[in-house]
Amino acid sequence: MTTAVVGAPGSPRRYLHSLWLLSARDLKVRYSTSALGYVWSVLDPLVMSAIYWFVFTQVFDRDGIGGSPYIVFLLAGLLPWVWFNSAVSDLTKAFKKDARLVRSTAIPRSIWVNRIVLSKGVEFAFSIPVLILFAVFAVPRVHLSALILLFPLGILLQVVLLVGLGLIVAPLCALWGDLERTTRLILRALFYASPIIYGLPDLPSPFRELALFNPLTGIFSLYRAGLFRHQFDPLAIGVAAGMSLLFLAIGVLVFRRLEPAVLKEL
Repeated sequence: MTTAVVGAPGSPRRYLHSLWLLSARDLKVRYSTSALGYVWSVLDPLVMSAIYWFVFTQVFDRDGIGGSPYIVFLLAGLLPWVWFNSAVSDLTKAFKKDARLVRSTAIPRSIWVNRIVLSKGVEFAFSIPVLILFAVFAVPRVHLSALILLFPLGILLQVVLLVGLGLIVAPLCALWGDLERTTRLILRALFYASPIIYGLPDLPSPFRELALFNPLTGIFSLYRAGLFRHQFDPLAIGVAAGMSLLFLAIGVLVFRRLEPAVLKEL
């Protein structure tokens, strides 16, 4: 990943090998202690999608908000949101959870950020077949367009954004414990401030213009563009790309500055 060079002694190959081993360990621990295993990676967004679908299509008239079929529209936003939310939540504990290993290993400490992004990203990849199944069998049928080829770009931008945020959140939370709770509150607010249960075109001015400064807006636009063509917004995508790279650059600087203090605190 991009941050492999952050304070990196040793070869990139060793770093990537260690990154994969740590991420695989996280996945094995998570699934070996659960009878349902893989099902848990998709159960939460499925239940949330079912609830919002029922509320906005059976109880209230959503009046054209989002796209049709609405369940597919929801899943295309909720699945990447679960990746984002669970990754940022775990990043608040990235150093404290494995403090002894963080202190004793010679591997660059950025690996404790990147392994969370990777392991949660693998879980997101496991959930994509669920989105495909709903897109194929939902009524009315989804009409795929060539914009579906932008889906991997959404994944790439989300990785860049999460790594950048992780390099900021992880050391700050290690130094100031109260920030862990603050981050959880911010994530709750961010859920409703992001186009998950609605789309960017559904927002009136000036909220639509403000939503452009949320990098998740452009990222979710990439995920949905191939399924719902009207959700494609080049401006939102451009802003998301710029902000993701900006967060990454700030994250690298913050991480380099705070790493010695974090090691001393641990």
